[in-house]
Amino acid sequence: MPARAKKQLLTFEDFPAGRVLDLGVKHVTEKEVLAFAWTYDPQPFHLDRLEGERSILGGLAASGWHTCAMLMRMIFDAFIKDTAGEGSPGLESLRWKRPVLVGDTLSGHGKVMEARLSQSRPGMGIARIVYELHNQRGETVIIWDCTHFFKTRAAVEGILPSAAARS
Repeated sequence: MPARAKKQLLTFEDFPAGRVLDLGVKHVTEKEVLAFAWTYDPQPFHLDRLEGERSILGGLAASGWHTCAMLMRMIFDAFIKDTAGEGSPGLESLRWKRPVLVGDTLSGHGKVMEARLSQSRPGMGIARIVYELHNQRGETVIIWDCTHFFKTRAAVEGILPSAAARS
């Protein structure tokens, strides 16, 4: 039986400044909103449709933290699963612009704002990506400004210069 070819991972070089990354589509269900809320954010407007309608949210709304979790899953499915990713040091900013309601359909993109090689870690690049999700009406629901670490192609291929050669 022939050996399967190993899939080529996306590396730092695949994330130049200006690149736009499509995040696909996510439909928000009542079941998942309730499950997340009961477990992590049991406020009435996340647990009860009537309470949600009476609140400033205007309906049964996903927790902002659930919105973050959905965005993270969309990012993972769209491209992170196929990268030589090394994690993230965190977010520069996070803004919940509008509530995410049961029945909403989310879509969005990430735009690489900056990309640079690490000064202290050869073989690693740093990309700042700003993500935006919109609902089916085109309204922005979240903006997430995040820094990612990715291995460089040379690091993935094992052809980094030695420490002596870098001096």
